[in-house]
Amino acid sequence: MALEVEEYPYVDLETCLTLARRASEPPLLLLLDHLQDPQNLGTLMRTAEAMGVHGIILPDRRSARITPAVSNASAGAVEHLNIVQVTNLNRTIDELKEENIWVAGLDGAPEVQPLEKAALGGALAIVVGSESEGLSRLTREKCDFLVRLPMQGQVESLNAAIAGSIVLYAVRRARG
Repeated sequence: MALEVEEYPYVDLETCLTLARRASEPPLLLLLDHLQDPQNLGTLMRTAEAMGVHGIILPDRRSARITPAVSNASAGAVEHLNIVQVTNLNRTIDELKEENIWVAGLDGAPEVQPLEKAALGGALAIVVGSESEGLSRLTREKCDFLVRLPMQGQVESLNAAIAGSIVLYAVRRARG
């Protein structure tokens, strides 16, 4: 038996923004800065769908693609999400700012404000960095603000998918 399938049907950014407008909600987008692990991508997609994210934005290079492994890790959530693939994530951040969408990056540096002090209620794009490098330098600089997850144990950081999921949950709580 052979099966021929098409590539994943990526959408454009305007589709995500239109979805938010139709729902009369401030846009909530998830940007992934070179996240490469299919399991992490799928996990974040599952959380994003459950938290009402209007779109996920992926760079077209050095990033995991939508594959059967990602679909499996997302427990099917990938079928209910708008996913945008862009050439340049930083240019997309500039476009989001033109739409009055604040951009918040996850960063573990001690000088970064803790998540609980961040304003998460309005139009917002959350940026999660790669598993090994975190946010790229230019992406970090383009963010309007950075947030960190305060840690109490001996582990210095969380997995990208777990950290991103916690922030998405905090945004959902902030929005009521």
